[in-house]
Amino acid sequence: MKTIDVLAAVLLVVGGLNWGLVGVANFDLVAALLGGGSFLAKVVYTLVGLSAVYQAASLRSIQQRWRVQTALA
Repeated sequence: MKTIDVLAAVLLVVGGLNWGLVGVANFDLVAALLGGGSFLAKVVYTLVGLSAVYQAASLRSIQQRWRVQTALA
């Protein structure tokens, strides 16, 4: 399961950097690389969104698998 955790984290970083660029420079890197509105760009956006849902829904179990303790635990 750690592979999916890492993949989700990478996709969230990609999404976060993309949104940061949109906010600061009004530049959508995913659209620039893959074509605005293209099927591949939509796949990337969808995977980023699904990664966020996965991370939010499984935060406690991810912390347990990785043996991470936080103030919230």
